Amino acid sequence: MSRFEAITLGPPIEPFALNKAYLLDDSSHKVNLGAGVYRTEKGQPWVLPCVKKAEQIMAKDETLDHEYLPVLGYEPFCKLATKLLLGADCPKITEGKAFGIQCLSGTGSLRVALEFLARNLGYNTVYVSLPTWENHKLVSKYAGFKHIREYRYWNQESRGLDIDGLLEDLNEAEPNSVIIMHCAAHNPTGCDPTREQWQLIAKCMKEKHLFPLFDTAYQGFASGNVDADAWSIRYFVDKGFELMCAQSFAKNFGLYNERVGNLTVVINDKTCVDAVKSQFTLLIRGMYSNPPSHGAKIVAMILNTESLRRDWKECMNIMSYRIKDMRIKLRDRLERLDTPGDWKHITTQIGMFSYTGLNLRQVEHLVKKYHIYMFKSGRINMCGLNAENIDYVAQSFYNTIMSIPSDDTRDQST
Repeated sequence: MSRFEAITLGPPIEPFALNKAYLLDDSSHKVNLGAGVYRTEKGQPWVLPCVKKAEQIMAKDETLDHEYLPVLGYEPFCKLATKLLLGADCPKITEGKAFGIQCLSGTGSLRVALEFLARNLGYNTVYVSLPTWENHKLVSKYAGFKHIREYRYWNQESRGLDIDGLLEDLNEAEPNSVIIMHCAAHNPTGCDPTREQWQLIAKCMKEKHLFPLFDTAYQGFASGNVDADAWSIRYFVDKGFELMCAQSFAKNFGLYNERVGNLTVVINDKTCVDAVKSQFTLLIRGMYSNPPSHGAKIVAMILNTESLRRDWKECMNIMSYRIKDMRIKLRDRLERLDTPGDWKHITTQIGMFSYTGLNLRQVEHLVKKYHIYMFKSGRINMCGLNAENIDYVAQSFYNTIMSIPSDDTRDQST
């Protein structure tokens, strides 16, 4: 008799289960379009040259040690990350009303933010986009939110943003609800609001007293421009919102397993800062005590060294250009094959991911017959495409759509 007999088997986590299935597949034609990581034209991971340089400098620094960081993290990193997000000339920073807290990448930043909002401010309802990154709901649940709801985002027919549905759902949301939004390169759709639409969203949220919690994992990585990718949150700050933003440095610095994250907090009353920080300190102390230093010091060195920062921006250009190039080439091949459907959304979407519009049966067919691994929702990682496999992927998409038309299973589309 075991105390653990009542424990049931949890569902698999799709990204990791998909990657495991891909690795176990012995097909010579297999393609991994699922994993949310950057890959080079050769299909290999890329350690950014500026990261290598920073690590080489650190390795020669005899003053570095492995002592604990403060509970709220490595302060130079937090300040630089906050400036990267809000802009070095942001009035909230100079006024002492914005600060950063080092957390465990984007997920850890979200968890700390949500638990603070639930525990210290009494929020119990959170809204996520439909669809959203699958971890948003899980993190919200374990952070203590009792009500996890959705606002419309993706329009399957137009394969674009459902701005009318989005605004209607926000307008009907309960006041003092938390709204999780993606700063840029929405995951999984790759479909972002225009600046005019962001203005409408901000106006609605201000009127309904909704709390913005931004999630940014692709600043600089999405468009190649760090300022353009932060426009949405800077607009909200300029409009006087108090807000939080979970920053991840996994994608844009290639530091996936270093778990480098920053939670930027913006408040309107400077006298509240010390109390707020003290409560974050207690929360983190009871969760993981303090964060790791290596990745944070790499990011801080790069952002604070002119030559390394210049090299990093060039890396952003290289990665974002390759993604855009794969979008153009995939759309071109699908259209030259006369693949049923409109494929303009492949190039109008932005960032690492594309919401193809393929339905569940089509995705399952692509996995089983063609060994092309992708999310059940039809989301693909554009970085998984390269010159060697793009023709095979496009032809496989064409064959699948011809044998399993979209209209046959529209109810299964997401």
